[in-house]
This record gives sequence, structure tokens and C-alpha cells, in this order.
Amino acid sequence: MTKISRALASASRDARHFALANCIRALAMDGVEAAKSGHPGAPMGMADAATVLWTRHLKFDPSCPDWPDRDRFVLSNGHASMMLYALLHLTGFEDMTLDQLKAFRQWGSITAGHPEYGHAAGVEITTGPLGQGLAGAVGMAMAERSLAAAFGADLVDHRTWVFCGDGCLMEGISQEAISLAGHLRLEKLTVLYDDNGISIDGSTDKAFTEDVGKRFEAAGWHVIACDGHDPDALDKAMRAAKAETGRPTLIRMKTVIGLGAPNRANHESAHGAPLGPDERALARAALSLDGEDFVLPETALAEWQILGGRGAAARKDWQDRLAAAPADMRAEFLRRQRGEMPEALAPTVAQARAALFDVPQAVATRKASQIALTTLAEAVPEIIGGSADLTHSNLTRVPAVDSDFQPGQPGGRYVSYGVREFGMAAAMNGMAAHGGIIPYGGAFLIFSDYARNAIRMAALMQLGTIFVMTHDSIGLGEDGPTHQPVEHLASLRAIPGLSVFRPADAVETLECWELAIRSRKAPSLLALSRQAVPQLREAGPDNLSARGAYILRSHGTGRDVTLLATGTEVSLAVQAAERLHEQGIAATVVSMPSWERFDAQPADYRADVLGDAPRIAVEAASRFGWTRYVASEDDVIGLDGFGASAPADVLYQKFGITEAAIVARARLLHDNRTSS
Repeated sequence: MTKISRALASASRDARHFALANCIRALAMDGVEAAKSGHPGAPMGMADAATVLWTRHLKFDPSCPDWPDRDRFVLSNGHASMMLYALLHLTGFEDMTLDQLKAFRQWGSITAGHPEYGHAAGVEITTGPLGQGLAGAVGMAMAERSLAAAFGADLVDHRTWVFCGDGCLMEGISQEAISLAGHLRLEKLTVLYDDNGISIDGSTDKAFTEDVGKRFEAAGWHVIACDGHDPDALDKAMRAAKAETGRPTLIRMKTVIGLGAPNRANHESAHGAPLGPDERALARAALSLDGEDFVLPETALAEWQILGGRGAAARKDWQDRLAAAPADMRAEFLRRQRGEMPEALAPTVAQARAALFDVPQAVATRKASQIALTTLAEAVPEIIGGSADLTHSNLTRVPAVDSDFQPGQPGGRYVSYGVREFGMAAAMNGMAAHGGIIPYGGAFLIFSDYARNAIRMAALMQLGTIFVMTHDSIGLGEDGPTHQPVEHLASLRAIPGLSVFRPADAVETLECWELAIRSRKAPSLLALSRQAVPQLREAGPDNLSARGAYILRSHGTGRDVTLLATGTEVSLAVQAAERLHEQGIAATVVSMPSWERFDAQPADYRADVLGDAPRIAVEAASRFGWTRYVASEDDVIGLDGFGASAPADVLYQKFGITEAAIVARARLLHDNRTSS
């Protein structure tokens, strides 16, 4: 008996189960065929496991898709999206109509090529870049544990289930996620591994021959192996996972990719292309399905609908428990779930602002960040912090979060992520997508390269994740060019929907933190300095950073030149403006903590801030991108190459980021203008 025939025999042993699973296979084949693109093989191979999970174990209610205590299901191998869409349709999610399945991968549909968070009910997180769904699921399991510690098991008691494939486990982020989850002993996290031995290039033996089970065991996981087409074996494995205490669980399922397609099953040709009319017809016959597209057996379809409704009772029981909870606990739980800010935030910010004006702080903006967080984290209890093993450099730990989130300490508010920048960023995305948590995590700005794709995913999903990135320029000094970010601000500003903040002083840092915390539908990244800066802002009630850029200083009558700057270079621009004024040139200094917010302002405000005089930009980073505000890269006092290893003040001198360079360029522009 061949591998394929054995798999079909296992799947068909339970006729009722086989009929239900074949509905998934049929819709996956048909949806991909209609789109003329997609991935039918993984859904066909995982249909048995998906059927057992969704009909016997997953806690969900299609009539109320977002109720907080539902189980989370993450399809980490997001190319198998037609399986998820089929499940949502079959179980009765209202927006996942048959017409949506027929419009798979088409303009305006909610059935994107890879599942997209916010497009369709039941899609818990965007997946596609392999491994990130798994890492995000770790964050979801962390969020469940944290909220359960805060509100009790009556309100928070659910599991996180993940489907993943070989590609997810080949990606390096998976090891970061697996290691972190094992260390934290996230027992309500279960990963079902589609071990079909096939990748795009063919057999995984070409590149992936490690013992996956031992890898997970070494990281502290409970590992179960089973036949991925045997419903009884799958059910037994899932029950064992739910009974496990103290460890997350991996269920390693031996499957056949494209099961049912006689000429494509167990081959890479089943992975990323439609089966074609002939092969699809043969597959439908092998699976005892009608030959008509998108037509399913009425009995199986009706049973799916009944099974989809079984979670309503659990959801109603939970709502009764919520109603019976103490009023203050219920109100706080619901506030966090809605993403609303606590009433204490506004007066806390006002008090912190007043304190800075009373006693100005000439500190590095990373220190200013710690000062701001000290009060903000106290006022916003859902904030959970952390760092990628750089706590004492990022200054991300403050008294309100000075309790470790560790095994046996689920109420802790500070996560030691270890040297896992990518895993940290993706896990924070999972926490944000889960709801009820505002996560922030620290690293050096240079290491945003490691986390970049997760930062991009936060923007794509419109999640309020907060990335705290310190050591933001050549100003970090002696560690040298390997640690000195140059192109990073430009590349991060290029990500749509990401607010990149580079504050100039302690007041702007507080303002940027307030904006990041309030931004629940977009991620924020704070680029913070190692070196100290003077406090430049004068007293006032308004959050000027909210406008992205504003006039900080005006020296002289009118405006002969405008100096635009961010971060540590704003004080340098102020010094240059004072020198220019002494030489009879009226100079205006504009602080620009956030390009994105400035570009979103009304045209008349932007025109007023920028003025019509010649402009110079000052930033200790790549000149790239500044020509949206200045006439030429020659008008940017910045860097053309990498940094070097030396003290910060030496580097600024050697690379020409100086008061003298600003003054010289300003005089040239002024003289050229007046002589023309």
C-alpha cells in the first residue's frame, strides 16, 4: 500500500469525518482553480486535522466572532488560506459567503491570497511571511496568560492553536519563538505541524533533515507524533495537548500534500498552482464529491453548520460570568478589550509635562523615555514592556513594570525576550492582535533590521505595537559602524502606516510616548539617543509633536533660512540659528519628530511651518529622503556612508555634522538668493 493510499484509508476510516474534511478539500481546489492561482496542496493535506480541531476542540462562536475568551486559531503557513476561508464559510461566519470563496484573490474580496487581519472575521492575525504566525501565536498565548492573571480564569481561559508547515520551521524566527515559548512554559499553546516532507523545491530532504521533534523537546516542549489523516489519532493528540501542564505542545502530523489528487499528491506540483480541470475532476471522484464547482454534499454541509453553532453555549456561559463579575473588574476588562485609554492617562501626562517644565531634564532621549514611562506605565496597567536583552541600554524597565513575566509569574509586566529581536517584535504583534494588552519592546535601532519584517507586519495589520529603538545614530560612538544606524530611519519611514518618532528632548519624548500609547490602530517606533541633549521646549499645554513638525525657534525678523532637524540634531540647529542671527541672517528652526504625522497635516499648516525661504535639513543619518522637504541633497547635513569607531563628538566633527557646516550652507543659500 502506498503512502497516498494509506493516508486515504486513514482519512476515510470514519465516513462522517471524511465527508466533512472533503468539503474543505473541495472548496480549496475550487477556489484556487477559480482564481487561477493559489496553493491547494496544503489545505487538502491538512483538512483532516482542521476538521478534528474545529469540530471537536476549538472554542469559537461564528455568531460572535470576536468574543474575548474564544480560542485563537493561527494559520502560520498562510499560503493555505483557502483552508481557513473554507472553515469560516462552513461553520457559519456571516461575512465568509460562498461568493467570497469564488472571489478568492480578487480585487475587493475579503479572501486575500494570504489571510489578512481585519479583512475577515475569524482571521486572528495576518500570516504569509513564514514563521511569523507561529511567533505571533506565542504572543497571543502570553497575552492570555497575562490577562488571566489580572482577571481570573472565569473571564480569561482559552487556548491558542497553530497550524504550521516545514517552511515556518525552516525560517529562523521559528527558533526564536519556539525557544521563548518553551522557556515561558506556555501550556495553552499547541502547534500542529504539517509534516508532509514537501517544499516548493521538492522533497525537504534537499535542505531540511533535522529531527524536528527533538528540536522542540530541547526547547522544553511536549511532542506528540501522529498520523495526520487518522481522525481518532488526531483527536487523541489534541486531547493530550489540552491535558498537558507546564509545557507547550507540538503535534507532529505525518500528512500527504494534495491528498486526493491522484497525480499531484505527495509532489511539489500540488503546492503552489491550481490542479487543473482534469486533475481536479479526478480528485473529486477519488474523494466521492460531485463534479460541479463549489457544490458540496447537503448532508455534510448541514452538519458543518450545526457544528459551527456548538460554541454559542460556551460564549453565553462566559457572558454570564462576565455579568456576574464585580462591576469595577468588568468595567476594566471591557475597557482594555475596547482599546480605550484609562481616565488617568490625560492628567498623568499633564503632570509629567509640568514636572519637566519645572525641572528641565538635559538627558539622553533614552533616559527621557524612561522618565516618561515611569508615570505612563503606572497610569496604563495594560502596558507590558520588555527588551531583547538590552534593558540597561534601552532603559525600558520602570517601577510599574518591574515585575518579571516568567513561568509561575504570569502577572509580571516585563518580558525578558533574550537576544531575539525578530521573535520579540512578532510576539508583540500577537499580543496586540489578541487584545487587552499594549506591548512595547526595546532594542538598538541598528537591530531593527532583524525585526523589520515584523515591524512591517504591524503596520500592515494596523496594530498599536510600540518599538523602542535606542542608540539612534553615530552618536552612540565607540561601538563603531556595525552598531551605528545610518540608513535605518529612511527605510523605516518608507513603511506605510508606521509612525517613526525621533524626539529632540525630554518634552518631545513624553509627547511621542503619549501618541504611541494612544495609537491603537497603528504601530509606533521611537528612535532614541544615547547621548544627552538639552531640553529645548518652552512651557505650553499642547502636544506639538502630534503635528509631526513645528516651529521651535525663530531668530530675527522674517525668515531668511529654515533649519529642519530631528532628534539630537535639533539642538545643533538651534545653535546654528543663533550664530546666523548674529551674522544678520534670520533663521527659523523646525523640529520634526515625525515625518508621517507632519505629512498628514493640512497643506496650509505645512506651508506655514516650512516657509518659502531656503531650507536645510540636519540629521546624523543618511541624506536619503530629505529632498521631499529641501531642494537638494546638498542641502542635507547628514551622512553619505557608514560611521566609524570613535567618541561621538569626534564623529560629528569628522563627518561634518557641525554648527559650522550648517552656518556655511545657510550663508551660501542666503547669498545666492539675495544676489539672484
